[in-house]
Amino acid sequence: MAAFVLLALLAVTVTMRGGGTLVGDRELLDWSLAHRPDLAVTLARLLTHTGTGFVPYALVALAGYLLGRTPRQRIQAAAACLACLVAAQAVRFSLMALLTRPRPATAHWATDAGHWSFPSGHTTTSAVTAGLLVLAVWARAPRGRRVIVAAIGCWGLLIGLTRVYLGVHWFSDVVGGWLFAMGWLGLTAYAVTRFAPDTWAELLLRGEGPGRAGSWSPGTAGPGSESELIRGKVGSAPESDCCAPPPSAALP
Repeated sequence: MAAFVLLALLAVTVTMRGGGTLVGDRELLDWSLAHRPDLAVTLARLLTHTGTGFVPYALVALAGYLLGRTPRQRIQAAAACLACLVAAQAVRFSLMALLTRPRPATAHWATDAGHWSFPSGHTTTSAVTAGLLVLAVWARAPRGRRVIVAAIGCWGLLIGLTRVYLGVHWFSDVVGGWLFAMGWLGLTAYAVTRFAPDTWAELLLRGEGPGRAGSWSPGTAGPGSESELIRGKVGSAPESDCCAPPPSAALP
C-alpha cells in the first residue's frame, strides 16, 4: 500500500508538471551522456535486453518450478508466476498510456525504445521478476540463499539504472517502475495469503521431507500433546508422566 501511495504521488507530480523532469532527472541524464565509453554502453545494452522479452518470462517460470514440490505444483506455480507478470505488464501499460509522459530526446538514446516513458517497462518487468525469484530462492535454496538473493536484487536494480544510462528514461520513470513492482508484489502476496493461506504457508517452509519444519511424523509432538521447552526445542512429555501426581502429593 505504501508503494502504491508513493507511486500515485509521483504520478500526480509528473502530471502536474506536464510530463516534465523532476529533481535529479536532468542531472543524471547529463552525467550519463558525459560518461559513455564504448565498452560501458555495450555492457549496458546487453544487460538492459535481459529485462524484457523472453528472459523475464523464462525466469518467472523457473521461479514457479522452484516453488513447487510435485510436478503438478510446479506447473501450477509456474502458471501463477507467469500470470502475475502478465497482469503487472497489462496494468503498467495502461498506466503508461494514461499518463503519456514523453521520453528524453531521441538524440540522447543509446538503444531502441518505444511507447511512453512513465513508469519504465524494463524496470517494472525486471523488478517483478526479481521479486518472484527471490521468493523462490529464499524458500527452496538449501544453502547460499543470501548470495543468490543479493545477485538477483542487483540484477533488478541495474536493469532500471541502464535505462537512465542509455538515455531512454528519466530517473523518475525508473523510480516509478520500482514502486509499481513493489506494490504489485505486495498485492500479490496479500492475495495469496488471503485466498490461499495453506499454499502461502507451504511456500514459507524450506524443508522437503518429513520431520522438517511444519510437518509431523510419528513420534513427534502433534496438536493437543503435552509439550515443554527444553533448551530452546519443543519436546513431548512421556504419556506415563502426563497424569502422574507430583512427588510431594500424599493421600490423606
